[in-house]
Amino acid sequence: MRDINALYREWCEKAVLDEDLQRELPGMTEEEKTDAFYQNLSFGTAGLRGVLGAGTNRMNVYTVGAATQGLAQYVLNHYPEGERVVAISRDSRIKSELFTKITASIFAANGVKTWVYKELMPTPCLSYAVRELCCSAGVMITASHNPAKYNGYKAYGADGAQMTEEGANEVLGYINQTDLFTGIKWGDYDKLLAEGMIEIIPDELTDRFIAEVKAQSCVPKDLELPKDVAIVYTPLNGAGYKPVMRVLTECGYSNVTVVPEQAEPDGNFPTCSYPNPELRETLKLGMDLAEEKHADLLLATDPDSDRCAIAVRAKDGTFKLITGNELGCLLLDYICAMRKKAGTLPEHPVAVKSLVSTDLAGVIAEKYGAEMKNVLTGFKYIGDQILLLEEKGEKERYIFGFEESCGYLSGTYARDKDAVNAAFLVTEMFSYYKSLGIGLYERMQDLYREFGYYKAKVLSFEFEGIAGQARMKEIIAEFRKGLDAAGGYKVTKLLDYGEGLDGLPKSDVLKFFLESGANFVVRPSGTEPKVKLYITAKGTDEADADRQIEALRADLEGKFK
Repeated sequence: MRDINALYREWCEKAVLDEDLQRELPGMTEEEKTDAFYQNLSFGTAGLRGVLGAGTNRMNVYTVGAATQGLAQYVLNHYPEGERVVAISRDSRIKSELFTKITASIFAANGVKTWVYKELMPTPCLSYAVRELCCSAGVMITASHNPAKYNGYKAYGADGAQMTEEGANEVLGYINQTDLFTGIKWGDYDKLLAEGMIEIIPDELTDRFIAEVKAQSCVPKDLELPKDVAIVYTPLNGAGYKPVMRVLTECGYSNVTVVPEQAEPDGNFPTCSYPNPELRETLKLGMDLAEEKHADLLLATDPDSDRCAIAVRAKDGTFKLITGNELGCLLLDYICAMRKKAGTLPEHPVAVKSLVSTDLAGVIAEKYGAEMKNVLTGFKYIGDQILLLEEKGEKERYIFGFEESCGYLSGTYARDKDAVNAAFLVTEMFSYYKSLGIGLYERMQDLYREFGYYKAKVLSFEFEGIAGQARMKEIIAEFRKGLDAAGGYKVTKLLDYGEGLDGLPKSDVLKFFLESGANFVVRPSGTEPKVKLYITAKGTDEADADRQIEALRADLEGKFK
């Protein structure tokens, strides 16, 4: 049993590296103390993520320092001198710059050569840098699309993908052995920079990343697309502004307007409390500006620019949000069709998606003779499939990977989702269909009519604090016992990935199949205190699919209370 009061007193005495912590600690209520100290902030395959503030269960210089000390120890144990190299990037979040300097100085003080981007840069740029600079690990300081009070620490392996479970568990072991106040090897950032143990990543590497993104164009050489199409873009005050606009400008798109209130980096996200581009309220400013500019496409990237979402104008003049599943299907169909037209589609193409993403993608892949691989949630598993192809000398077979949560990648230059890549491809796709007089919403309806009405809905149920953690475990345990029926349909099969299935690693994922052909998945989030429910149905028409989903939602929602 943790002595919360003893930990609190220790922090009051020793947490002197950040004045914000010194101001916060004396005024903590008993409830705040408990939540801040009842556990250590969890380190897993997604690294760290948590609320900023004082305490062992918070993101601060000490928890970031311990994570870095643990990751440094991992690098020292696994790589010989001369190969101990890491890269670091950050987004616009509160304290991201401070955490970047702390992380770099600890690595360097431990004898690990450290490369740092001179300014905020998207997550896929970090993935790219890890491989291009022959690093043994990498760190991205970000909390992705979480609210402003969060920050995080994504840890990457030498392959440019987020760390494996085995590697993360080893790092966690080192973290647990590290005293937050005496066990971290702190360094002086400016001194280590002057000595060359820390170096700034050269602009030339960013130039090469941009070139790789532009190389993902699917347009045949003899086809000219209209480049004056009206587009509005919002980086949501994050890291996407410069690279996305650079790619679009260099490719000739001349009529792109950036939402001014959301252009500059700002970790407070003053115009939206939750900078998740999947949410309509997050995109309101962008849609309002699109109306004003008579634009038919709104592009949005999240703060670390690894997720891309869009809203499009339908024929009736209203703006429609395209879901992550729908955009994945639109892009997959576009890539296959255009590369086939251009003669660049490989003989045995491979696409990859998370198993919670729409089944429609598999049907589209089948039309073009592409193999669809299903993997666990987490883009590192898509990266694993690219690595397997690379090891066989067949990486050119990979054409596209996606997750329903708006993560996409069409090239092998990175091993994480890339919103810069996605924004470019969406713009190209939009321009192509615009030249044919077709909107992207209407194109999606065409796909439904051709392949079937596959509809999906994702529900998230939040569980904060100690009681919330316990309730999340109870919910998974209850579902693991099985169900006879759901939404008025008999359950025909349950797949429990807890012991590993289909060659995939063990994961707390449960997939239920129903006699109607619908299915649903229950899993805890790997990065937030949430349990997620993914419902998929195929109907005789759109209304039928929606009815099935609503029946399942109404039946299942109460089990998450």
